[in-house]
Amino acid sequence: MKSFKDRINEVTREGWIRAGIWCTLYVVFVFWVAWGDWKSLGWLVLLPLIVDAFTTKYINYGWWRKYKDTKPALYTLCSWIDAIVFALVAVYFINLYIFQNYQIPSSSLEKTLRVGDFLYVSKMAYGARVPQTPLSMPLMQHTFPTWLGGGKSYLDKPHWDYKRLAGWTSPQKGDIVVFNFPAGDTVCSKMQNPDYYTLRHYYGEALIKNRKDVFGEIIVRPVDRRENYVKRCVGTPGDSLKIVNNTIFTKLRVESLELKEVESNEWKVEPEKEGLQYNYFVQTDGHLFSAKYLEKLGISIADRVQVDATTWHFPLTQAMKAELEKNPHVLAIAIEPEEQGGAVYPLGHNDWTRDNYGPIYIPKKGDRILITEENYWIYKRIADAYEFKPIAIGEEYEFEMDYYWMMGDNRHNSADSRFWGFVPEDHVVGRPVFIWLSLDKDNHKIRWNRLGRKATGR
Repeated sequence: MKSFKDRINEVTREGWIRAGIWCTLYVVFVFWVAWGDWKSLGWLVLLPLIVDAFTTKYINYGWWRKYKDTKPALYTLCSWIDAIVFALVAVYFINLYIFQNYQIPSSSLEKTLRVGDFLYVSKMAYGARVPQTPLSMPLMQHTFPTWLGGGKSYLDKPHWDYKRLAGWTSPQKGDIVVFNFPAGDTVCSKMQNPDYYTLRHYYGEALIKNRKDVFGEIIVRPVDRRENYVKRCVGTPGDSLKIVNNTIFTKLRVESLELKEVESNEWKVEPEKEGLQYNYFVQTDGHLFSAKYLEKLGISIADRVQVDATTWHFPLTQAMKAELEKNPHVLAIAIEPEEQGGAVYPLGHNDWTRDNYGPIYIPKKGDRILITEENYWIYKRIADAYEFKPIAIGEEYEFEMDYYWMMGDNRHNSADSRFWGFVPEDHVVGRPVFIWLSLDKDNHKIRWNRLGRKATGR
């Protein structure tokens, strides 16, 4: 066996340079992860292994390379395993701490983000989360594909507490945000949309448990293994929010936190984004719109619904609505009635609708609020499901996290905070930066004009 002195003498200049670069990167990464929780600096104990890998090489990671000529089959197999393991580890850490790619599967943000858009999502913008379920298969959110046998793609243990690394900012009003679906903590395996709580509201818990042939098993998922949603942030911690005839109003709570001395500024109308759209009933003289006309108007095939001989149902932006109003065959355009939106959060405990909602206060960390009969059900889910603390009418409740209000730009076709409530800060995943690919869902062609577009929502 070679002595330590001999090993040191054999280290090339290139080896020392590579060791220095990787050690520096590792130290910076550990300090970033450990910031505010210095116990994590214990990971620096692995530093000698990195040095050894590029210099003294006491641990022979490439033992299989010597069989290149004598055992080519073993060499080839180990080469593939080495490459795959390296790629999976690299993807795992990149997706966790730097960026991840996501595809838009639904129309909740049309026309801002379209079905078939592929997004580059920054994890560093809001600060990457330390994984709560660290032992998981890269590129799989919670379930193995059927061809791999299905089942969970992660292990429940170890389970780490929520921690977010230092980021550049926090979600701001107007941002488009990727987050874990808050109501996705509990799902029915055979009917995951709508969410479990909506199903329970309409069908009852007993029926769901007894009809496993319809609903399947009830599955509980940790925060970072819930489905990923993308919506626009319309309310930030400390805001009060209400919706009046589809118009969003907000006002900011003014400190002080003493409950009897709380004051607020005036309600302010939130400006509407250019791509905002609502559902409308379009009455004609019996004229049938051509596919070419509807395509030019910007209405996808899935959204072209003919109700009867003279009535159509379309989601429209203001610009699309104005264009339709010029059509001589169009007699009237009426917005979809609010009653068609269904029950809203908190389910069964208000007479609000998706178009006329609130007012509701969005808590921020450290807020102390008196729990009353009026707000008990609004904040009960926060206490029960996100902060795991008791809540009672007549007592003050102190919030441990910031909360956000997320809504889609396709307002009448979006399952958002109006239906399942607040988004806790520990559910926030990242901020979309740009669109790197876009495939038209109608003809499966590349939308070249969308490539490279900003996806920040600003």
